[in-house]
Amino acid sequence: MTQTIPLDDKAVDNLTKAEAAQELARLAKEIAKHDEAYHTQDSPIISDAEYDQMRQRNEAIEARFPELVRDDSPSHKVGSHISEKFEKIEHDVPMLSLSNAFSDEDMSDFDARVKRFLNIKQDETITYFAEPKIDGLSCALVYENGTLKQAATRGDGQTGEDITVNVRTIEDVPHQLAGEFPQRLEVRGEIFMRKSDFLKLNEAREAAGENLFANPRNAAAGSVRQLDSSITAKRPLKFLAYGYGALSERPFESQSSFRDCLEQWGFSLNEPSQKCESLEDIENYYRDLEVKRPDLDHDIDGIVYKVDDITLQERLGFVSRAPRWAIARKFPAEKAITKLQDIIIQVGRTGALTPVAVLEPVNVGGVMVSRASLHNQDEIERKDVRIGDFVELQRAGDVIPQILRPLLEKRKGDAPAFIFPDHCPICGSEAIREEDEAVTRCTGGLVCEAQAVERLKHFVSKYALDIDGLGDKIIRQFFEDGLINTPSDIFTLQQRNHNFDPPIEKREGWGQKSADNLFQAIEEKKEIPLARFIYALGIRQIGQATAKKLAQTYKDLDNLKDQMHLAYSGEDDNQALQNLLAIEDIGPAVAKDLIAFFHEEHNLKELERLKDHMTIMPHEEQKIDEASPILGKTVVFTGTLKMMSRNEAKAQAELLGAKVSSAISSQTDYLVAGEKAGSKLKKAQNLGVTILSEEEWKNLINNQE
Repeated sequence: MTQTIPLDDKAVDNLTKAEAAQELARLAKEIAKHDEAYHTQDSPIISDAEYDQMRQRNEAIEARFPELVRDDSPSHKVGSHISEKFEKIEHDVPMLSLSNAFSDEDMSDFDARVKRFLNIKQDETITYFAEPKIDGLSCALVYENGTLKQAATRGDGQTGEDITVNVRTIEDVPHQLAGEFPQRLEVRGEIFMRKSDFLKLNEAREAAGENLFANPRNAAAGSVRQLDSSITAKRPLKFLAYGYGALSERPFESQSSFRDCLEQWGFSLNEPSQKCESLEDIENYYRDLEVKRPDLDHDIDGIVYKVDDITLQERLGFVSRAPRWAIARKFPAEKAITKLQDIIIQVGRTGALTPVAVLEPVNVGGVMVSRASLHNQDEIERKDVRIGDFVELQRAGDVIPQILRPLLEKRKGDAPAFIFPDHCPICGSEAIREEDEAVTRCTGGLVCEAQAVERLKHFVSKYALDIDGLGDKIIRQFFEDGLINTPSDIFTLQQRNHNFDPPIEKREGWGQKSADNLFQAIEEKKEIPLARFIYALGIRQIGQATAKKLAQTYKDLDNLKDQMHLAYSGEDDNQALQNLLAIEDIGPAVAKDLIAFFHEEHNLKELERLKDHMTIMPHEEQKIDEASPILGKTVVFTGTLKMMSRNEAKAQAELLGAKVSSAISSQTDYLVAGEKAGSKLKKAQNLGVTILSEEEWKNLINNQE
């Protein structure tokens, strides 16, 4: 009998295209959940190792199936949404994350990628600057004429939390810069707590009968995100600078000379640091720091390597969530053994049933852990994990570990295997597992509280309607009290308010002013752009980027709805379906979920109710640069380019307002064909698409004849 390999444990090279799409959907959801826990709640629920493995798997699948890259892909995102407790600050330059390396081979691949992008021979030398990766809270400091004006967290990379008042209490943060400095300067670094200070803080909290912090990182993040700055001032926080964002002029040419400026301005530097002239230098620095790591008085979870030359950094640019010129080399994981006390089932917004292991709390490298995700039914069966087992855990960083295996030799008696539920633990509806899917889902839909509440939370979330005053807690309270059951109910709250017992303004924690503010906030969101509305609907696999592409393609909601109705037949010659699949990054799986949403009668009725209360504005194209000769054009690159790498050419085209596609269609304006162009060239010729050589392309974008 052939043993079935669980989908999330199946080697990437063995995945079918359909399986890959399912895995990318699962990973996008899982990683988003853990980003929220780590960045926003300061309360991670899985280990760094497990998180890194999920990201590695996601990247590997995307590399093998680039046509399946999702718009809500973790490779496009940084951090998580910001807390409502703080004012929002837009970063002038996005605060991105870093790609990770886990071996010498990964570092060699990184060096090779950098050289390929820059068209530098592999045997030539690039100088890298290396320094420890501090495990703390990222922070951006803005100085004007040398005076500290603003401090913000990373947030979601685009928008951070205003923590200026709290940061002013940190003694290593200069209030006034020394020496010569740019008129406007943004210094980036890490707020952290030394291990020795952390232990003293916890000793004092224990003596006072207060809850203990789990680890230095959580202590630092929790301290700097206090609403009362006097509390922050009492905490032993430190700051190390390592980078920069926006600046009016740049008085340095390299990462290493930038550090010289930091020291001159009055910042503490991240040590030990080193210039690396070769892969051997890179490996030696890693080995040396790995030995020194236990003796450092602050936690580090790896090493950051950056291309030293700033000009080369600017040429390399960025991918969606990380710079091409930097990488983080992670340290290996730690392990421990504890008892599995229970397995509970959580239900998510899409109805997915996720098993969670409840563990006997165990100290792993100074961190107390008590829970871990078991992912799905197959994971439990594959590892044969049972309630009462002693299990081996693994972690890398200060968060909850993954379960590696049960210790069968310690299993007592005939412990029964865990039976995965066939009904939803929330609403009692049947839970089914669709063919070729690893996930079991509740079929309760709108009647399932877990799904309904999460759907409502999503509808009013930051990148959807973004209604002030309707946070997660209020949405759940209103749902449980029967005030809101569907999205359209939000827009009738005020007119139904007199029927509530008690009305909103009479409820605990409310008053007339706060109720009026809520009604006004709802009124202000009755007009919404089409792209945001599509995203707000919470359709499976439809993230922000996909919603935007749908809005760009179909222009208004009625047309989108009509075209999805026409696409429902699914016949190969169905033009509406073919048009949908021609949109970049929309594959058969995404199309299926989208069409299914617009085919469901209850969804269509709810859309009509929403249209009765809202104005959904048709999509209007943003003007990037009217002088650009390729503005709004669809471009495909194929073959080997000589003047620059294909990635650099794509990035340049997008900056000039073009849409870069990976597939040739009748909608393609230009095919840029390098050497050894293959099937795309032939297809473009058959379709009559304009074909340009690399030289002709260069002349076109430079407005040359």
